[in-house]
Amino acid sequence: MKKPAGGVAGGRRRMSAVLGVLVLSCLAASFRTPAPDAAAQDLATALQRKYETLRDFSADFEHTYRGGVLRKQLVEHGHVLVKKPGRMRWQYAPPDEKLFVSDGVKLYSYIPQDKQVYVASVPSDDRATTPVLFLAGKGNLLRDFTTTLVQPLDHMPPGTRALKLVPISPQRDYDWLIVEVAPSLQLRGLVTLDAQGGESSFSFTNLKENVGLTEKDFVFKIPRGVDVVTESPSR
Repeated sequence: MKKPAGGVAGGRRRMSAVLGVLVLSCLAASFRTPAPDAAAQDLATALQRKYETLRDFSADFEHTYRGGVLRKQLVEHGHVLVKKPGRMRWQYAPPDEKLFVSDGVKLYSYIPQDKQVYVASVPSDDRATTPVLFLAGKGNLLRDFTTTLVQPLDHMPPGTRALKLVPISPQRDYDWLIVEVAPSLQLRGLVTLDAQGGESSFSFTNLKENVGLTEKDFVFKIPRGVDVVTESPSR
């Protein structure tokens, strides 16, 4: 059964949070004194070059959400697959199972407990936010963000560097991003701040790059017995 998108604000916020993370996933949260801008520019340049060499990746993740409307802290775990351009699959483990999938054309948000699937179209280039453009290979760290170096999260391994990214064009889904990387530039963590004041912190382990993911890895099949909520295109 299909329903209009009038009540999908919660699903849209969940999807927006995932899209924010995917800005830099192919390549968090107290701030201290920034390092010189030149050093931040050097790191952003290196990350951009690294991103351009990646076709896909897989990783395990821990997602911690603090604050926001609920004023609570939630910790969840799961596995993520990403393939350029625009393919992603975020599988959250029990007890709070969730699945977010993009096949490059449609975005699917499925929470089994709700017995609903939210479906939206991948934004076109003229409507896409900076995160979606970057994921599609059309964004650029140096062009789309101002960059500074900040202190990484306390639990990160020695040698971790953290780059704060503030979008040059204001975004509705997030205020800033922080990417935490190893000396090899492999992704270790990411933090975002959303419009509701909630902070999402992701830590990545077992990250494997260019593993040869296929289109089949990003196919979403509508489960039986669920409501399908479609999001109306923006005008």
